[in-house]
Amino acid sequence: MKFQTISARMYGIGACLLIAIPAWILVKLIPALEIIGAPVIAILTGMIVTIFWRSKPKAQAGIGFCAKQILQCAVVLLGFGLNLSTIAKVGVTSLPIILSTIATSLIVSFILYKLLKIPAKTATLVGVGSSICGGSAIAATAPVIDADDSEVAQSISVIFLFNVIAALIFPTLGGMIGLSNDGFALFAGTAVNDTSSVTAAASTWDSLHGTNGAVLSGATIVKLTRTLAIIPITLVLAFVRLRKEKVAGASSGTKVSLRQIFPMFILYFVLASVVTTLVNMALSGAALDGANTLFSWLKEASKFLIVLAMAAIGYNTDIVKLVKTGAKPIFQGLICWICIAAVSLTMQHVLGIW
Repeated sequence: MKFQTISARMYGIGACLLIAIPAWILVKLIPALEIIGAPVIAILTGMIVTIFWRSKPKAQAGIGFCAKQILQCAVVLLGFGLNLSTIAKVGVTSLPIILSTIATSLIVSFILYKLLKIPAKTATLVGVGSSICGGSAIAATAPVIDADDSEVAQSISVIFLFNVIAALIFPTLGGMIGLSNDGFALFAGTAVNDTSSVTAAASTWDSLHGTNGAVLSGATIVKLTRTLAIIPITLVLAFVRLRKEKVAGASSGTKVSLRQIFPMFILYFVLASVVTTLVNMALSGAALDGANTLFSWLKEASKFLIVLAMAAIGYNTDIVKLVKTGAKPIFQGLICWICIAAVSLTMQHVLGIW
């Protein structure tokens, strides 16, 4: 039975790999494409290919596996990129700004969801993606709220759009308004959605101002600190979903338990972060270098698995429907993006950083 299950999935997994591997290699060969990112290239390619693919039903088992289980595995491996002790030492200074921007994005998303009647799951994914860490946050949240692939694709597309704009204009904007190096590191780390775009914006600042990678390092730590918000957000959403489904279950006579809904993969993500932290505290010298090399590989594996999952999500997305229904989520993403940037700069001014 297990062999039959694996065999049924292999065709779809292979189809996803045919998109994920070229997308991954392309970004590695052309660093300028990092501003777009391999996940976005994979999801767009999948949406285009699925229009012409006639034998897709045969691949559906494997595509579904990549879109769900592989995506959760990618989130778990993401934890190996988080050294909690480093974040505690350096990232804690950015905590007031991070909390303010996250709260702003979630509140704005809720208001727009009510006013514009945006589908609840799409509004949640765009709000979480805008406030925490773009694609990674969406990847972690989607299974918790049981979002379908078209909702994931739509939110990823919205986040991608404003990632590109931020990476292109924020270094110039920061220079125009007189941000210091530390100020821009905080701004990039809190006001840019996805890690790749944070890296692109901070690297551009370093090149323009000759800071020898200092801003890139600072912005990355701020971004990693922000990533930790995945944990409480997903747990809260799990309890909200449980409450709703219990109400629905009570009326239909169906029992719903926390075990059915609780995102166990988030606990594994936390465990991976704790392992990384303890190893960095306990080891030194060559042993520590070896462990960190392993963690780097696991982090890269996480990134590739996200690309693989995005290819699967692209296959399951109707691009025509996505375009027709995309105006409201894009407007939500725009307002969240503007508000987050404004709050980040305002908080820096209040705290005397800028």
